[in-house]
Amino acid sequence: MIVLPSIPHPDFAIDLATLSLISVLLLLSFLSLCLIFYFKFKTHNSYYLQSFNALWTVRFLLVLFIILWSLTEALRLPFFRKHYIYPFFEDLTLGQQASLCKLHLVLSLGLLEPGFLVTLLFLLLVSIKKRTPRGSWAFLFLLATCLPLSSLQFLFVFFQSSRSEFPSWFRRSSVIVRDGSHSRIVLCSSPFLSISLFGAFAAVYGLYFLFSCWSVVSLVINKKLRVRTYTLAFTVLIAVTLQVLFLVLSLFWEPGELTFGVVEFIEFLSTFTCAAVGQGILVIIPIVDSLAVGGDCCRWYPIITQTKTEEESKEESV
Repeated sequence: MIVLPSIPHPDFAIDLATLSLISVLLLLSFLSLCLIFYFKFKTHNSYYLQSFNALWTVRFLLVLFIILWSLTEALRLPFFRKHYIYPFFEDLTLGQQASLCKLHLVLSLGLLEPGFLVTLLFLLLVSIKKRTPRGSWAFLFLLATCLPLSSLQFLFVFFQSSRSEFPSWFRRSSVIVRDGSHSRIVLCSSPFLSISLFGAFAAVYGLYFLFSCWSVVSLVINKKLRVRTYTLAFTVLIAVTLQVLFLVLSLFWEPGELTFGVVEFIEFLSTFTCAAVGQGILVIIPIVDSLAVGGDCCRWYPIITQTKTEEESKEESV
C-alpha cells in the first residue's frame, strides 16, 4: 500500500459538517414525504393526477431509501456514536463497535445507496412508457438488482478469512485508534473488496442510466424537461463516479488522519448531492408543477401526456 503524507486535524470538525448535511437531507426528505402524501390526498377528484399518483409508492420508496441511507451515514461517525449511541449502550465492546461499522458498510454500499439509485432509474424508465406499471414492478426490479449486491457485500464483510495473505486494507472495515483523551475508539473504513464490488455495480449502472437518459431526451419536447433530464444525468453520473474514485483514494490513508477524513467527506458529499438533486427532480418539482397547473402533468416526467396534449391542440387548430 502507498502511504501518502497527511496533516494533523481536529477530530470532530468533519463529523459536524457531515451531520449538518445529513440534517439538511433529512429535512428535504421530510418535505418530500409531506408533498407525496398531500398529493395523494389531492388525487381523488382528478383523472390526470390519479395517473401521476399511480407511482406514489415508488417515489415514497425513493425517499425512504435516502432517509435510511442518511441515518446509516450518521452511524459511521465517531462523534455521533460517542454522543448518541454509546451513552445508551455503555457495555458495547470494541468488537461490537466494529460490527456497527460492518453493518453500516453492508447497508450503505450493499442496499440503501444502490436501492435509491435503482429506484431513480426505474422512475426514469417508466417516464417513457405508455402505460404506468404497478408499484410492485419496482420492488421486483429492486430485488433483482440489489439482493445479489447486498448478499455479496454481507459475505465479504462479515465472513472474512482470518488468514493474512492479503494486506489489511484489502478486507478491513474498521480500525482501533486512541482519541484526544487517550480512549480507544473504533473508526470505520471501506475495504478494497467492498469498493470493488460497488465499483462494478456503479460501472454497469452508469452505462444503463446514460442510455436511459438518452432515450428520454429523444422523446422530450419541452425545453424545461430537457434541462431537468440533462441536470439529472450529469449529477448522477458525476456523483457516482466521484464516489467510487474517492472510495479508492481512501485506501491510501489510515482512518484517523485528516486526509482520510477529507477524502471520506468528499465521497459522502457526492452521494449527498446525488440524493438531493434526484429527490428534487423526481419528487418535489414534478408534484409542485402538477399542483400548480391543476393536473396537466401525469407523471414525474410528463413526456407522453404532454406530447399527446400538444398533438390534440394541433388537430383542433386544423
